[in-house]
Amino acid sequence: MKIAIYPGSFDPVTSGHLNIIRRASHIFDRLIVCVMVNGGKNPMFSLEERVELIRKVTKDLPNVEVDGSNELLADYAKQKGSCVIVKGLRAGSDFENEFTMAMINHKINPDLDTMFLTAEHDFMYMSSSTVKELGAYNVDLTGFLPEEIIPEFKERISTIHQGGNRK
Repeated sequence: MKIAIYPGSFDPVTSGHLNIIRRASHIFDRLIVCVMVNGGKNPMFSLEERVELIRKVTKDLPNVEVDGSNELLADYAKQKGSCVIVKGLRAGSDFENEFTMAMINHKINPDLDTMFLTAEHDFMYMSSSTVKELGAYNVDLTGFLPEEIIPEFKERISTIHQGGNRK
């Protein structure tokens, strides 16, 4: 059984992320979407909330599992029996950073390879940061976020911009 891991912060999961998840789920027997802790980011949603949002938008994909971790990705992959990391690439600027991370992960876990899936043209410009910025201006997020999570996103962004606390 070929198991792949699609890691990311997914804060929030965008339509671009979901496109990569759907495509990767057709390639591998099992795909683990893993919400990773990134100390350099101040997330809008807690790790648990991000896991639940992804579960909500992937419930129709029987071979997709959603998990969260604060472990080193190479170690997490070994623990899960995965030999492949899936990374989505939007532009050439993504490649340099992702290529470096792929080499580091392979050095730590020689059985681990990285597969890059290029974003479809509809999603090449999309990032969670862009979506958050648009949300702050109350832009229609149809096409940017999966429909199922737009209400939760709008509620959270509204709370943040009214001086509320982040979870």
